[in-house]
Amino acid sequence: MKITELFKQKQAVVSFEIFPPKQVSSIDVIFETIDGLVPLRPDYISVTYGAGGSSTKTTVEIAAKIKNKYGLNSLAHLTCIGSSKSQMDEILNELKDNDISNILVLRGDFPRDANPADLPNDFKQASDLAQYIASKFDFCLGGACYPEIHPECSSLDKDIENLKRKVDAGVSFLVTQLFFNNDQFYRFRNKAAQQNINVPIQAGIMPITNRKSIEKMLSLTNSEMPLKLTRILDKFEHNQEAIKDVGIAYATEQIIDLLSQDVNGVHIFTMNKPQITKDILRNLGSLIYSINKQTI
Repeated sequence: MKITELFKQKQAVVSFEIFPPKQVSSIDVIFETIDGLVPLRPDYISVTYGAGGSSTKTTVEIAAKIKNKYGLNSLAHLTCIGSSKSQMDEILNELKDNDISNILVLRGDFPRDANPADLPNDFKQASDLAQYIASKFDFCLGGACYPEIHPECSSLDKDIENLKRKVDAGVSFLVTQLFFNNDQFYRFRNKAAQQNINVPIQAGIMPITNRKSIEKMLSLTNSEMPLKLTRILDKFEHNQEAIKDVGIAYATEQIIDLLSQDVNGVHIFTMNKPQITKDILRNLGSLIYSINKQTI
């Protein structure tokens, strides 16, 4: 099923993100993660993609098994920087052959040890990839967005202008980068609507499980940690179990507030830790099912 159909059927789409195991690990590890997530009945599961396509084959394989073995909708991430059109065609045809209907189009980054001048330059932005795919294939395309501005952009208005270009190129739903201040999301959503960006926007939620890891992520994504959350982490930073409980509680509070403000959906970055996601959904109880007029 195309993910756009899910947004038509439900008031709030709930999905999870996983990432392929490192090359030194067996791919079977990720299926243990999926086994833990399947009983939670997500609307779809997305699979991330390494820089420069470093995990291409693994991403396709995992997305295909989510769809064809587990019977869940899957979303395959696809980055384009440093790739040629012929390389993209090969991956896109492989996704098509595996009956994968949904792609999250991303610019991505150049491989760490590569010289950009030595790599193909067919795609500069995610909007280029979206336009190319839309002109040749029948995939449902999602895109990324940044409630607190893309790290390389000068202003929110400019960032939304770039986002509008992506949507006009064929992106039919959006998933945000992580954020911890819901007011920033609401500001972003309002500004996007003012610029006639009318596609569904899912809120990306990352539960905190490790303070150092989340601070590194914040530095990479131009996101800020609210003072309230900083104070809580300061209080409990020497107790790892307490930090995990804080992360679960804070993510739960975020999601309840978002759902009360008619968010199109919530996308939980699971970090391949199913129990964290289970605890969050347990805290939400029947809230999501009530909103979507479902029964448990």
